[in-house]
Formats: sequence, structure tokens, C-alpha cells
Amino acid sequence: MTDTRQTDTRRIVVTGLGATTPLGGDVASTWTALLAGKSGVRVLTEDWVETLPVHIAAKVAVEPEEVLSRQETKRNDRSQQFALVAAREAWAHAGAPEVDGERLGVVVASGIGGVLTLLSAYDTLKERGARRVMPLTVPMLMPNGPAAAVGLELGAKAGVHTPVSACASGAEAIAYAADMIRSGRADIVVAGGTEAAIHPLPLAGFAAMQALSTRNDEPERASRPYDKGRDGFVLGEGAGIVVLESAEHAERRGATIHGEVAGAGISSDGYHIAAPDPSGAGAVRAIRFALDNAGLSPQDVVHINAHATSTPAGDVAEAEAIRNAFGDATDGLCVSATKSMTGHLLGAAGAVESIATILALHHRLAPPTTNLEDPDDDVRLDVVGLEPRSLPDGPIAALNNSFGFGGHNVALAFRSVS
Repeated sequence: MTDTRQTDTRRIVVTGLGATTPLGGDVASTWTALLAGKSGVRVLTEDWVETLPVHIAAKVAVEPEEVLSRQETKRNDRSQQFALVAAREAWAHAGAPEVDGERLGVVVASGIGGVLTLLSAYDTLKERGARRVMPLTVPMLMPNGPAAAVGLELGAKAGVHTPVSACASGAEAIAYAADMIRSGRADIVVAGGTEAAIHPLPLAGFAAMQALSTRNDEPERASRPYDKGRDGFVLGEGAGIVVLESAEHAERRGATIHGEVAGAGISSDGYHIAAPDPSGAGAVRAIRFALDNAGLSPQDVVHINAHATSTPAGDVAEAEAIRNAFGDATDGLCVSATKSMTGHLLGAAGAVESIATILALHHRLAPPTTNLEDPDDDVRLDVVGLEPRSLPDGPIAALNNSFGFGGHNVALAFRSVS
């Protein structure tokens, strides 16, 4: 077995957080809504929704044009707009650090990229001809567009990257960012994920796979991780961005440290393009790699923000993986499934849920899991119910799990500051 233990002792800390989600236009409002158990899922009002079997989704609570200039919204795909909103909040939260551009990196992921621009441009081409296609169409539709937009704004020159691993993309971006700092390539990396895919084609495609909930008459109760009545995920949109630094750099500039990225584990199932390996073997490896990379034992971890999308097969496979990875230490874990409130933000999910995990450690509160009324007998985990759960005092650690179509598995380990 390859030795995955951390070979560089450089600590990676979190100094800034930013988000725009179905629950709020920033981190504070999102966190408050999570603790209150609010849902961001709503009935869609667009005319085209009547042609689809699914009529619900989790759109952002604050539209980007309320925050960005008219020119910024016109020149950037919706996924880029979300990334800019979240990155600006995170950068300000970190104190807008002064840093040499050659020591600053950006890693912003997306599972799908500028799909809204792509589909709109194709409609324009068909209906109005090639001359009416916007000159910025390609920069707006390319998957690395959000990373490029953030990198250009901040003047990042250490590297601007875009991991694409479906619903694990946002978490993989944070793992890659930590590696950039540990390897010495950068002192600060702005990292996370963004997604904007609420459109008839993605909704029709996911619905054709029977991946989406069709609980159209009860949108707020549609996302039901671990519940026997779950029937699929709810498509969401938004972005989550964190500012990562080497601890030495953060301490030199007197930055406030909100948590530590202790380690990361990445694996692949080699099983199926969409279905999870029912044994959870790939997820187990990712979790174990993350713990080993962080120098943590299973007993050190008190909380997991689970991937838990609310699909019948996925939730059980992840639960099996958690039990196998933690063994007897499973009894000391409390598990939250925040997609019950946010819906599934695809490539942004791992980033937004990492922020929730960091805040859970910081505030010593695990968010609730809403709509869990009849727990699946095959889950057998201590899932946080309808109220937040207090976490222990002292140094504690937590995991965030993210999995994606294609068999991608990412587990991130976070450590509290004290």
C-alpha cells in the first residue's frame, strides 16, 4: 500500500469563508438558516417547468445581479457570478491579505461549468444565426471560467486550476489547494466550487436517470437523506469559497484562523459511471487516506458532514462506508446531512459543506438533518435530527465526504483551532 501520510508538516489553515446558497447570500445567513433547519427548496415558476416531471429546485436566496454590477453579470456565466460573489466575501473575510501574486493561487471547481451559457448560445445560433452569438461565449461556457474570473480579479499567478469530478469537484478543489501550499507553490490559495445548472436540460437529464425527487407538492420536504421515504435529490445552485494559507503566513500577518485543513483522501470506485459501489469500498479508502494524511485516528473525529444526497442507493452505500472506516469509533460520531436543506449543489456541494463543517467545529454545533422522519434501517448511524447537536470542547476533528458520478470519492479532514 502506498504510504499516504503527510510528508510535509506545513499546516494549512482557513482564514476566509464565502458563500452564496439557496439558504442565504453569504456565509452568516446560510449558517443561521442551517441551524434553524430551514429549506431552500422551492417550486420553480418558469414556463418551461410544466414540460418536466420535476418542478422543484433550490435556487440561490440572493440573485447575483443584486450584488454584482450589470457589466459583471453580462460578461460572466451564472456559475462565474456565484464564484465571484463567494470569493469576494471570502477574500474580505480573510482581511484582503497583501500577497505577491506569484505566491497566490486559485482552485475553483465546477461539475458542469457554463452550461447555461452553452445552451443559451446554441438557441441563439439556431434562432438568430452565427453573427448574433456573443464574443464572450467561449470564456463564459468553459469549465475553468469561474476559476479564471476569480484568478484575474485577485491577480493570482501561482496557478489557477479547475478540478472536474462531478459532485466531488468542490471538495477536490480544496484538497488540491492544500497540496499547492504544502508543496511550496503558494502561500495563499482561494479554493472552492460553484454550480449553476437549474435549466430544463440538466433537470430532464437527471430526471431521466430517476435521480431527482418528484415530491413536487411538498418542495421543502423533498430532500430526505437517510429517510425511508427518500426518492432522489433536489438540484441546487450556488458557490462556496475558502481562503487557505500556510499557518506561518497567516500568523505572520496576524490573520484570524477559523480552522485547519488537516488532511485529504481521494480515491475512485472503478465500479459504475453513476451508481456507487454498494460496498462503499472506494469511500472507505478515501476516508482512511484522509485520516492517515491528517495524522488522525477514528476516535479523534466527532462529526461528519455526509454527502447524503437523498438517493436510495447512495445514502446506504455511504453509511456502510462510514461504519466500515470507523469501526467501533462509529459510536462516537454524529452525522449531519445538510443537503436536506440546501439541495444538491453538484460541483459546489463539497465546498459549501466544507464551510458547514468548519463552522460546526468553530461553533461546536453540528447542523440538523431535516425531513428525517423514518430512518432507513440499513443506515445505522447517529444522524443529527431536527435540532443542532453540541460538539465536545477541546481539540476536535470532523470530516466532509463528497462523492461524484464516475466513482469519484473525496474525504476532507478538518481540525478545530483549539
